[in-house]
Amino acid sequence: MEQRHLGRTGLRVSRLGLGTLNWARDTDEQEAADQLKTFWEAGGTLVDTADIYADGGAEYLLGQLMEGLVPRDDLVIATKAGSVLEADRRVDGSRRHLLAALDASLQRLGTDYVDLWQLHAFDPHTPLEETLQALDVAVASGRARYVGLSNFSGWQLAKAATWQLAAPGVRNRLASTQMEYSLLQRGIEREVLPAALDLGIGLLPSSPLGRGVLTAKYRHATPADSRGASDHLAAFVAPYLDETASRVVDAVTTAADGLAVTPLQVALSWVRDRPGVAAPVLGARTAQQLREALSVETLSLPDEIRRALDDVSAPVHHYPDHDWSTL
Repeated sequence: MEQRHLGRTGLRVSRLGLGTLNWARDTDEQEAADQLKTFWEAGGTLVDTADIYADGGAEYLLGQLMEGLVPRDDLVIATKAGSVLEADRRVDGSRRHLLAALDASLQRLGTDYVDLWQLHAFDPHTPLEETLQALDVAVASGRARYVGLSNFSGWQLAKAATWQLAAPGVRNRLASTQMEYSLLQRGIEREVLPAALDLGIGLLPSSPLGRGVLTAKYRHATPADSRGASDHLAAFVAPYLDETASRVVDAVTTAADGLAVTPLQVALSWVRDRPGVAAPVLGARTAQQLREALSVETLSLPDEIRRALDDVSAPVHHYPDHDWSTL
């Protein structure tokens, strides 16, 4: 699999990443092992997890699998911290919480360091400089090689990157930002993506298949074994089952028919090759789904199909997203 630099850093990652959101919950140990081995054998390196996935279970399972299945040095392990399961608080970006969470992640993963440590979300109740100082401590102590953000808006991303560049003694810069991005969700193109491109921060798209909807499996009904039919994920899929999404899915299906490939391959190829993208993160439920996604490695969309998909999925941008002088 082709390798790409993560932002303006020396870290190279496979241009598709393996997500573990469902591990230790909907994906059991045997299935997770099949996924990890399939991914590794295809040349994949970037494995993305978080301390909150399955309440730490995903990290623990990944750590167990690395012991005998895949060499630790062959993988780029990315995890996240900052999300909390508390009724009155969903994000904790305090230095106390973040560094304790990192130590707990390392213990579950069974490793001395993570290659990429990411803030899961912006905490409006903690000074940003305190949060960013925790990232610097993690790098300085060797517990994290690189750091990134997740679910930060454009101004939040720019503020964080600017603080890092200006603060005396800061030893690192942001390598990445992880955001939802697909043909059904292009909102980051307004501010986040332009900021990331300007700042040299690599984009790691999550839900690159529109929460599974871009595979076209929901075109006529909701499959009984799909996320859309599950108790805990149906609400996650539902926003992408409207008429607007249906038009995009129809266009993806038409393109797939013309290229003799699957809608999944078309949709994934589109987001993988967008400007600024380092590696879409795949959240496959099964190894078979993962194999189909990995087969996109040989596919590059023709320009006319890419432009057609751009047009049918184009978000509405108004002032001030466009240069005011051209309006």
